[in-house]
Amino acid sequence: QVQLVESGGGLVQAGGSLRLSCTVFGILINDNVMDWYRRAPGKQREFVASISTPSTTNYADSVKGRFTACRGNAKNTVWLQMHSLKSEDTDVYYCNTWSAKGDNWGQGTQVTVSS
Repeated sequence: QVQLVESGGGLVQAGGSLRLSCTVFGILINDNVMDWYRRAPGKQREFVASISTPSTTNYADSVKGRFTACRGNAKNTVWLQMHSLKSEDTDVYYCNTWSAKGDNWGQGTQVTVSS
């Protein structure tokens, strides 16, 4: 069974920073592309960032220059460092990866940015 566990969300003031973590259990992520998405209730899921191997990254235009994705294969973990947070970044953030066992999602972590 593949399990993705996100953490690090919380309440932060606009302009602040948070670092999200996603630790994967059940598979090794050495060769996996790891994605971050976000979705607020009633809204469509939105791509945020991806990181492939070794560390090629891709970002949504809305977060470029503010968010940084990185990975630690030894810890089977990826991180999303978020700076200069805005109220519109308020969402539930999910990590995702495809594996031989299918499309795998975490439970999400809530990020709330107060203005």
